[in-house]
Amino acid sequence: MQNWFMSLDHVIQALLATLFTWFVTLLGASVVLFFKRVNRTVLDAMLGAAGGVMLAASYWSLLQPALIQAQSMGMSPITTVVPGFLAGGILICLGDMLFKTGVDASVHRSRLLVFSITLHNIPEGLSVGIAFGAIAFGLEGATMAAACMLALGIGLQNFPEGAAVSLPLMRDGISPSRAFFYGQLSGMVEPLAGVAGAILVMVARRYMPFLLSLAAGAMIYVVVSELVPESQLNRRKGLMAMVTMLGFSVMMALDVVLG
Repeated sequence: MQNWFMSLDHVIQALLATLFTWFVTLLGASVVLFFKRVNRTVLDAMLGAAGGVMLAASYWSLLQPALIQAQSMGMSPITTVVPGFLAGGILICLGDMLFKTGVDASVHRSRLLVFSITLHNIPEGLSVGIAFGAIAFGLEGATMAAACMLALGIGLQNFPEGAAVSLPLMRDGISPSRAFFYGQLSGMVEPLAGVAGAILVMVARRYMPFLLSLAAGAMIYVVVSELVPESQLNRRKGLMAMVTMLGFSVMMALDVVLG
C-alpha cells in the first residue's frame, strides 16, 4: 500500500490526501444526524463551543504557521501577516453587510459561518498540496513522511471543525440533513486547493503566509461578531463561557499534538 501511494504522481497524492481531510470533515459534520431534538441551552452551548474551536484554529492552524512561514521565507510578518489578518476581517465584514440583505438573523449567521470555515479550509488544502509538490520539486526538508503527517494532522483537526459548522446550523433551525450537507460542503474546497497547491507549489508557497492570516482574520470576525455574542444571550452565561473555553482547549490540544 505504501509503495503504491509513493509511486503515484504528486498531484494524485495531494488529491488523495485532501480527500481524506474532507472525509474527516464529513464525519464531524455527521454528528447532527444523530440528534432528533436538542435542548435550547445545549444548542447555545454548541454555538459557544464552535466559537472556541474556531478561535483556537485561528491561531494554531493559521496565524502561527503564517508567522513561521513568513520568517522562513525572509518576509516581514508585519507586512504580510498583519495585513492578511485585517483583510480577512474586512472581507467578512463586507460579506456581513451583503448577507444581511433580506434575510433573518439566523440565516445571516449561518451564511457567515459556512463562508468563514470554507475560507479557512482553502489554505489548509493548499498547504497539503504544497507539501507533496515540494517533494516532486526537490525542495529542502520535503519528505513523504512530513507530507503524510501534515495531511493526517489537518484531517483529524477537521472533525471538530465539521461539527463546529453543522451543529450551530441545526441550532439556527436548519434541518439535520441540510446542516450535515453544509458542514461537509465547507471541507470540499480542500481537495481542489490541494491539487492547486501541488501544481503551483512554487507560486502558492509565496502567498501562504498572507492566505493563512486572511483566513484567521475571517474566522475571528465571525466568532467575535456572531458566535460568542449569540451564545451569551443564554441566561447561563458563565456555563456558555466555560463551554467556549472547552471548545478552545480541545482544538488547541489537537493542534499542538498533531501540528
